[in-house]
Amino acid sequence: MKAAVLHEINGKFVFQDFEKPVPTGEEVLIKVKHAALNHRDVFIQKGQYAGLAFPIICGSDLCGVVAEVANPQHAHWIGQEVIVNPSLTWGDNLRVQAKTYTILGLPNNGSFAEYVIVPGRLVFAKPSHLSSQAAAALPLAGLTAYRALFSRAKVNVGESVLVTGIGGGVALYAAQFAIANACKVYVSSGSDEKIEKAVAFGAKGGANYKTPDWHKNLAKESGGFDVIIDGAGGPDFAKLIDLCNPGARIVSYGATVGAWNTGIPGKVFWKQIDILGSTMGNEEEFKQMVDFVNQYRIEPIVAKNFSLAQCEDAARFMDEGKQFGKIVLDI
Repeated sequence: MKAAVLHEINGKFVFQDFEKPVPTGEEVLIKVKHAALNHRDVFIQKGQYAGLAFPIICGSDLCGVVAEVANPQHAHWIGQEVIVNPSLTWGDNLRVQAKTYTILGLPNNGSFAEYVIVPGRLVFAKPSHLSSQAAAALPLAGLTAYRALFSRAKVNVGESVLVTGIGGGVALYAAQFAIANACKVYVSSGSDEKIEKAVAFGAKGGANYKTPDWHKNLAKESGGFDVIIDGAGGPDFAKLIDLCNPGARIVSYGATVGAWNTGIPGKVFWKQIDILGSTMGNEEEFKQMVDFVNQYRIEPIVAKNFSLAQCEDAARFMDEGKQFGKIVLDI
């Protein structure tokens, strides 16, 4: 089969022949139609990820057709168009992942290939209202956003929600899910154009964090926030504390900008603010996320398509951070 293979830290994704996997035990073999990139793939390429092993086929997101099964109990999947929960080994504790937790695409070979093997229990029917391209863009970012918003923040209908860094996959899904949940959603970005696009799909407004006092202006516009979903961290985290209403919850799922500054602890305890960490999600949350997407007919936003042979170009496009939506590989 053909695959985009990473051979070393800071190496390029090489389009090449690779041995086709064979399913065993409870695994199923999927012929991949589309795959999608995540920042995780670029972090692996740069060596900024634990448990690196080479050569590796990255890729945690996909939509494809089940071509072969090892266990006859999974035979009903053959020929079906499916997506896959990339959260491979969450473990028994629904609250936190196991120490042995792994995600599709490292250490297991992932979806940047014509074929991939995955555990049969993690296969789900493609949402019927989505194209295979859109469905491929859903799993990892959709799961991360769903857990952050509903399991960790426990967002309620009608609450005010700020999603920072709009344009990335998790941020977009968090905004879309919150809007579907009848929340009052605002966004932040370093791009006025991205804010305008978010308003076009239902956000109430937003603020450009490159402008002076952006958080003060946003506080006046919004009245403050009950929930903040943040993947940036960095020195602006203290401004998020200022934007919180009493009893607010901040969920941190990433730190693309870097470490938090100290902020003012008094504001945290006086406002009774919860600061919550969140990573990926468990198997029940993936099922709930897919059900939510089906119920509200959520449409993933795709920024750009590349061929599998252009995987390196796709990674560089992601690294530039200019996209609004997911980056999809046509396999």
